[in-house]
Amino acid sequence: MEVAHPLGDFSFRRVPSDARQPDLIIHQLKYPHDDADVDINVIFPIGRLQDLAAEGVIGGLTRTFFSFIGYNMNPERFEATVAEGIARAVDEEERADLALLAPA
Repeated sequence: MEVAHPLGDFSFRRVPSDARQPDLIIHQLKYPHDDADVDINVIFPIGRLQDLAAEGVIGGLTRTFFSFIGYNMNPERFEATVAEGIARAVDEEERADLALLAPA
């Protein structure tokens, strides 16, 4: 799914927290991601969080992580769709105690 909409993308994707780097692909035309293609943790620290959970540094991970393309030209719509959708899913579905936002 390549996103080339001039106003941005107002959806989010669910990523299983046990996914491995080869399972993940960056679908963003407006973001230079050469470094992230080598190590996804540069922009999406899934491997580092998995390591911290395995070492017992953090209590665990939710089943799902969330990813979205931050480029958009309508912050009100972004808040009402993406931000509220993720917040609702993190609270109601995942029952997370803490959320980490890792901006690229």
